[in-house]
Amino acid sequence: MDAVELLLTRSSMPRLTAPGPDAAALDLLQKAALRVPDHMGLTPYRCEVFSTDRLQGLSETFAAVAQLEGLPEAEKQRAPQLPLRAPCVIVVVTDYVDHAKVPRQEQFASASCATMAMQQMAFALGLGAVWRTGVYAESEHMKAELGVSLENDIVGFLYVGTPAVPTPIKPAKEKSIFFYGD
Repeated sequence: MDAVELLLTRSSMPRLTAPGPDAAALDLLQKAALRVPDHMGLTPYRCEVFSTDRLQGLSETFAAVAQLEGLPEAEKQRAPQLPLRAPCVIVVVTDYVDHAKVPRQEQFASASCATMAMQQMAFALGLGAVWRTGVYAESEHMKAELGVSLENDIVGFLYVGTPAVPTPIKPAKEKSIFFYGD
């Protein structure tokens, strides 16, 4: 897959199965994350990789968050299964650095770009990936369990694995976001 095709056909793949990324693939995902725009080279993000046995612990944390957040009963029942939908979950979190020239929002953008770069690398390697956020990414309990300070953010959970079905490619958006002055 060339870069143009990759960028123009990007679609999330939520139906994932084993195998997940091996050590070589995880190394490439990390290298891609480290190539994103990063003003002053702060690397204001870090990633925690959950696979195999560690996914069960993440599952328990999801279940606890669903309880603590008072989610509807159906969501409480579903919560422990969420991180088990893929053989690998990469949790991307900010690691903000106080810097006069690089505001927090720019640092969050860099962490978001790192997440996107890892997703794109997964696709380039023939893997599938989906980036999820929601109540679990906003939860103070989730942050505490992952060792994330309240000053930092969980950018998302990147689920990575082998596509269970061919990746459904969304149609291109028929709109323009470019505007040209007079």
